[in-house]
Amino acid sequence: QVQLVESGGGLVQAGGSLRLSCAASGRTFSSYFMGWFRQAPGKEREFVAAISRSGGTTYYADSVKGRFTISRDNAKNTVYLQMNSLKPEDTAVYYCAAGGRGSWSSSWYQYDYWGQGTQVTVSS
Repeated sequence: QVQLVESGGGLVQAGGSLRLSCAASGRTFSSYFMGWFRQAPGKEREFVAAISRSGGTTYYADSVKGRFTISRDNAKNTVYLQMNSLKPEDTAVYYCAAGGRGSWSSSWYQYDYWGQGTQVTVSS
């Protein structure tokens, strides 16, 4: 079992940056591909970014490509989401998730473990 704890959310002005972290428990972190999702009020949870087990391959939603960067440190059992040039439409609760089947996925149901989420609010 994997427990995930996100941190780093907050309030930022449009154009600003935030770095989210997701710390995982357990010694099998490197056996999971990791993803970030977000959910805004009244909207469905949507894929943001994913990273392969080794960290060598990354995937992004078109809406964040070029602005967000996902990375991981398997020695620290941590995955990161660097968010630059933030826009008000990026406002949401951000969740990290761990998946064990396949190489990666943009579908939330392919992930086995979820964090509790961290709020990101971007003011205009």
